[in-house]
Amino acid sequence: MGEKSKNQISLPTFIVWAIALSVTAVFCWILGDILWHGVGQLSWEFLTTEPRNAGREGGIAPILISTCLILAVCLAVSLPLSVGTAVLLAEFTTTESRFGRLVRRSLDVLAGVPSIVFGLFGNAFFSIKLGLGFSILSGGLTLACMVLPILIRSAEEGFRAVPTEYRLGAAALGLSRTTTLWKLLLPAATPGLVVGLVLGIGRAIAETAALIFTSGYVDRMPESLLDSGRSLSIHIFDLSMNVAGGDANAYASALVLLILLLLVNGMATWIAQFWLARRIKS
Repeated sequence: MGEKSKNQISLPTFIVWAIALSVTAVFCWILGDILWHGVGQLSWEFLTTEPRNAGREGGIAPILISTCLILAVCLAVSLPLSVGTAVLLAEFTTTESRFGRLVRRSLDVLAGVPSIVFGLFGNAFFSIKLGLGFSILSGGLTLACMVLPILIRSAEEGFRAVPTEYRLGAAALGLSRTTTLWKLLLPAATPGLVVGLVLGIGRAIAETAALIFTSGYVDRMPESLLDSGRSLSIHIFDLSMNVAGGDANAYASALVLLILLLLVNGMATWIAQFWLARRIKS
């Protein structure tokens, strides 16, 4: 009887495995479709030349540069703000405080706001009110507003996951609050920060709706952050929906977007691990 019960799979276990396998199968199907149609178009010339004939011919060099600049602006603004806010919520406010509950509830609501709403806000505030126009800077700042809730909540949970003994031990040794944060809490909370960073990058780099209203459609090489720039996601959308005969380059651009996402996520994880190893040695 005992041997039979060990060999049986419970219904909850079966459901969990079925969902996991279904999600994996859908992902593999999408990835296989992109690889099947996009690998043939991918070449060095495709990565280093400008688009021609409305994107049907040529490459994606200006689009790739614009995407990287938009992502760089987003991370440069959102990372310091998210870590600082997470430290404030996790270390200087209690879970029962009215201020902390208000901020957390606001972040949870913002995380569920549709991206098109952020796009309209970015257009009204950054593009029109601040006079930045349709520019890479407007797009990057809008994406920073989008990913801040994810980054802050992930970083806060990372800090709260650090055992209380770390703080008590640091206080017993007479370490200052700043030293405790920099030497103990921040390295210990790095896994949570990396999770939030990976999720934030994934949402930012694949965003389309918000960037249409802020960074624009222009597919030429940007000369500064105040120039308009087309991101890879917008380029894929435009080729698929508005350009007849643009599907081949759309698939190749989608493949480049996936590769870029993997590279940026891998680099972020490697930098975090390298920094953590340096902090532990020091």
